[in-house]
Amino acid sequence: MPTQNSVKDNLARIQERISDAARRAGRRTEEVTLVAVSKTHPAEAIREAFAAGILHFGENRVQEWEGKRGAIEDLPGTWHLIGHLQSNKGARAAKVFHSVDSVDDWDLAQRLNRAREEQGPGEKLRVLIEVRIEQELKKSGVEVPQLAELAKNVAALPRLQMAGLMCIPPYLENIQHVRRYFRKLRELRDAAEKDLHIDLPVLSMGMSHDFEVAIEEGATEVRVGTAIFGSRPGK
Repeated sequence: MPTQNSVKDNLARIQERISDAARRAGRRTEEVTLVAVSKTHPAEAIREAFAAGILHFGENRVQEWEGKRGAIEDLPGTWHLIGHLQSNKGARAAKVFHSVDSVDDWDLAQRLNRAREEQGPGEKLRVLIEVRIEQELKKSGVEVPQLAELAKNVAALPRLQMAGLMCIPPYLENIQHVRRYFRKLRELRDAAEKDLHIDLPVLSMGMSHDFEVAIEEGATEVRVGTAIFGSRPGK
């Protein structure tokens, strides 16, 4: 696990790179939210990252987050579920996350909405629709031809706030070759806004190795783990 100084130093380098990428795109640094991918890292690492200035954290699994949230529930952070979520775990996710960034199925969306209804009055659950931007067997996400229908249905659910789209493009050594996937997600978002007559301000795209290109193509949230925390601990 990295020391607090190393997390702080890593964060400073990431923030500088975010600022440079935003400047190249004619954007303000404040337009980009950094989500620290804390999956597999212990609660102590999250606490150190929060002390260094990180406010948003991304977890992959409901069970893992349930196991460590008790040790850091005093931190006023924003907790994102960024991993694939099975419908039968939707109710649990709706109770312990501020945002589910990987909605890719109508049944899942309905379960999240129903769980929030059962919790009673309160804030809506923010959700992003994950798009399967390229045909990769191991990647989840709604297929592009089905996106419009899913987006329309999710936007109508009363206890969900559909905020935008998310994608995980193929890992390519030449990050310039990833640019077209980010551009495609932005174009899909723009089309959905036009068709649904709603604002979808969030584009969650870009990770440790390619977030600068994502920012240049319009990302408003980037998910960075290794570049902040270092290599993931072994199981």
